[in-house]
Amino acid sequence: MSTTPAVAPVPAVEEIELSIVMPCLNESETLATCIRHAQTFLETAGIAGEVVIADNGSTDGSQDIARAEGARVVDVHERGYGAALSGGIAAAHGTYVAMGDADDSYDFEGLGPFVVELRKGADLVMGNRFRGGIEPGAMPPLHKYLGNPVLSFVGRLFFRAPVKDFHCGLRAFRRDAVMALDLRTSGMEFASEMVVKACLARLDVREVPTTLRKDGRSRPPHLRSWRDGWRHLRFLLLYSPRWLFLYPGLLLTLLGLVVTAALIPGPIKVGGHGLDIGTMLYGVAFTVVGYQAFIFAVLSKVYAKHEGFIPSGARFDRFQERLNLENLTVVGLVVLLVGIVWSVLSLLDWKGNGFGALEARDNVRAVAPAILGLMLGAQTVMAGLFLSLLRIRVIHPDVESAHV
Repeated sequence: MSTTPAVAPVPAVEEIELSIVMPCLNESETLATCIRHAQTFLETAGIAGEVVIADNGSTDGSQDIARAEGARVVDVHERGYGAALSGGIAAAHGTYVAMGDADDSYDFEGLGPFVVELRKGADLVMGNRFRGGIEPGAMPPLHKYLGNPVLSFVGRLFFRAPVKDFHCGLRAFRRDAVMALDLRTSGMEFASEMVVKACLARLDVREVPTTLRKDGRSRPPHLRSWRDGWRHLRFLLLYSPRWLFLYPGLLLTLLGLVVTAALIPGPIKVGGHGLDIGTMLYGVAFTVVGYQAFIFAVLSKVYAKHEGFIPSGARFDRFQERLNLENLTVVGLVVLLVGIVWSVLSLLDWKGNGFGALEARDNVRAVAPAILGLMLGAQTVMAGLFLSLLRIRVIHPDVESAHV
């Protein structure tokens, strides 16, 4: 007699409300249990749904187990957590999609609150394991007390994400809303990219409690704490040019200008310590590096908007309308002219001394502002040229049509 559990027939595609998608890479130990929990939820809640297994190249028979349990298997050839989920979401038929790992750590029978919030109009509903409960041993202390709290705080600070468990793997969303975000990452950063882009697109993001159990696998998880933690943090920084480039750049530029200007007349004392040309040169360096970071912030934001990575706001659109080659060239030439004039004045001062040897300290103090003006002016002109290149719209012809 067959021990395969009876599975209700899959509804017609147009009738499916919820697709439960699980990424899978050699999860034979726990996959059947997860599928049964998901099916029990659909049956108990009376929801027309399906279970989709996004298989990422399993070699342990996971695909056969999934089919035997009545799930639909989607083969995703590109390796990676994000790639598997992207393939599963694209193949899902439901109006809503719930996603969770197939390691028996998430409660698929507890998806009710997620669906309730979706039906109320939410676009993305995140689980919060800290509110719902974490079983002993289910989350390593490093993740529980450092990794998740720090990365969740960064996410709220950078993107105003209304969630306190930024990396919970159990979440549900409107399929069309998330597909429209054009998620690109193929690795573990996929989880962060979904929340970041949802917040940047001003989708309705909510959070509900969920539980986390110790996973049922005998092998170690695919997750690598420090490697994947750094990848998540790097992703958050790269998607927030303001915090990576703009704010540090403005701070360094302001500090450098203040220090340089204060030391032009001569050395000063602060708290009994004398500051002279050495500090002045550091001020020049701070200004140049900070201004370069500011330029990077603008260029990266323009590029991200041009390529559709990050949606831009009305304020930035107004700001970048003034950033054209002509305006930046004018500003750059003005700053460059200040540096040239300062250099000429320094040269005339040297001439007044018969072009003889100068006191090194006085000479550095005289020419440092001139050098700063020349560098900032040149940077501004080159930024304008590069910005104009970024804005060139390229048309990619249909190669196949061209050969017809």
